[in-house]
Amino acid sequence: MTDRPAGYLPGRHPIDAYGEGGFKFAGMSHRGSLLALPSGLYAWDVTAPADIDEASLARVLAEAPDRIEHLLVGTGLDLAPLKPALVQRLRTLKIVAEPMATGAAARTYNILMGEGRRVAAALIAV
Repeated sequence: MTDRPAGYLPGRHPIDAYGEGGFKFAGMSHRGSLLALPSGLYAWDVTAPADIDEASLARVLAEAPDRIEHLLVGTGLDLAPLKPALVQRLRTLKIVAEPMATGAAARTYNILMGEGRRVAAALIAV
């Protein structure tokens, strides 16, 4: 028996592909949205930018101290702004949140992760 949540893969992994409602990484596929954090990849129960709030990013906030400095937020096919209160909350944790289309966020995540940066991504499936 393990304490790992369902829909969890430990470790840092690049996103190999996105589209068709999900993502491919580490030789696997995942249907639905995804959180890519320093601790691992997690299924993320968000389907629209309006659903992105402090509660939906609880895992990000929990890992934030000293582990995340950039949060790339893939908001779907198009860029959607984050709620100002959420941006301010992330700033208090010294996290720069950058919303962008999901494809751009996945590609940028791979680059920054490859550079060893303290990056996380919250990616809405497209």
